[in-house]
Amino acid sequence: MRVIVTRPAAQAAAWVEQLQARGIDAVALPLIGIAPAADAGAVVSAWKRLAAHQLVVFVSPNAVEEFFALRPSDVEWPDGTLAGSVGPGSTQALIRHGVPRNLIAEPAAESEQFDSEGLWRELESRNWQGSAVLIVRGDGGREWLADTLRAQGAEVSFVAAYRRVVPALDSPMLDGAIARPSAHLWFFSSSEAIANLQAERPTQDWSAALAIATHPRIAERARDCGFGVVRECPPTLEAVVACIQSFAS
Repeated sequence: MRVIVTRPAAQAAAWVEQLQARGIDAVALPLIGIAPAADAGAVVSAWKRLAAHQLVVFVSPNAVEEFFALRPSDVEWPDGTLAGSVGPGSTQALIRHGVPRNLIAEPAAESEQFDSEGLWRELESRNWQGSAVLIVRGDGGREWLADTLRAQGAEVSFVAAYRRVVPALDSPMLDGAIARPSAHLWFFSSSEAIANLQAERPTQDWSAALAIATHPRIAERARDCGFGVVRECPPTLEAVVACIQSFAS
């Protein structure tokens, strides 16, 4: 069974490499493209005001990569600023870029899901009254964490560090997956990726297709799209490998 990794290109390549190292036939078919921020100046300004924030939340590894790509050479990560991560991929990216491990807040390792709710469980015991919080994201996104922090008295702002775009799809690979659905397993980590797939093939019947999804909301979107079998798993390598193997068995 061939696993189709649908993450943006950079993360997809890393996942393909790790899965292939486990003996899994994996290929990348990015269903979301990442483009630079429309307003790079806003990101640079956010860097220069970073020390005024008690918390900076990164919604994805792409948020980390694109934010740090615009870091001014004379600005370091402030000692008094906590970096919020929604999952292992974002945490690893923050560490690669030099953020001290003790300044990173993330969902507990045993969390069932790695998302904003999981991060909040690690933050909710703190006093956020009057605290300045910056959320680094793409062009738009969920407001749940921002609303929750505001309800606790925090002053929340956003900066768009990147734009999500629809990439040009590899049509032969897509056609092959459609032609032989039982020989392919779709690996979804974003509801938007599924929406882009639907937009590319709006009349396609996906009832014979198989998928794994890294969050209940993503799994629900895949089922709404018509995927015949959808299984959920956490977005860790071990969990994903185990889920893939469950199909093979």
